Amino acid sequence: MFTKEVSDHLKYYVYRLIDPRNGETFYVGKGKDNRVFNHVKCALGNDADDLTDKLRRIREICNLGLEVGHVIHRHGMDEQTAIDVEAALIDAYPEATNAVGGKDSGDRGLMHAKQIIERYGAKEAVFDHHKAILININRTATEKEVYEAVRYAWKLNPKKAKKAEVVLAVEQGLIIGVFVADEWREATPENFPGAAAFTNKRWGFVGHEAPEQIKALYIRRRLPDTMRKRGAANPIKYSF
Repeated sequence: MFTKEVSDHLKYYVYRLIDPRNGETFYVGKGKDNRVFNHVKCALGNDADDLTDKLRRIREICNLGLEVGHVIHRHGMDEQTAIDVEAALIDAYPEATNAVGGKDSGDRGLMHAKQIIERYGAKEAVFDHHKAILININRTATEKEVYEAVRYAWKLNPKKAKKAEVVLAVEQGLIIGVFVADEWREATPENFPGAAAFTNKRWGFVGHEAPEQIKALYIRRRLPDTMRKRGAANPIKYSF
């Protein structure tokens, strides 16, 4: 644990938790004082049913008589700088168990130079023709087909979602998929065979790719700046 004298020197810092079994970074975080050590305390104090992937991994390490590696990656920062450093490290360690990306990772996160050129050079999407629901799929875009990534499973208002005429899949501010939802269903294994179950109510849709004349209005277009509020965590946006 850090003493007060050490904490005063550290100020805000960004840290990584390391699995000693394979040297893998499994969590990136920011904080001050003894924040870096609190995860182990939490993992050993929680009931088994309440464990996240991060806490479950910590418990496995401790049950083997090993110690989680605590690495302070950068210190002596103010909070805003720590937020930016944390976001960059989450991008750099995709294997980490962080439940969400770093702040602004959707708009300013890891991108290839070609993606930067396309994103900022793309024409702006105009939503005069259809009521659209826009779903940010940054975290899963590289892991699944676009349709599979966008259709399941979201915290949203199903009544409002059903009013949308098109579903737009968004990756780092760029529209990469255009679909029509035939039906919105509660996100359960019964409604979506083979899909994961959730303890809180979420929704998904069954649908198909939009016709070419509709896709042409939106595909590879960038979101207007008014729809890209910095720091917004909600992956769902509506054009109506």
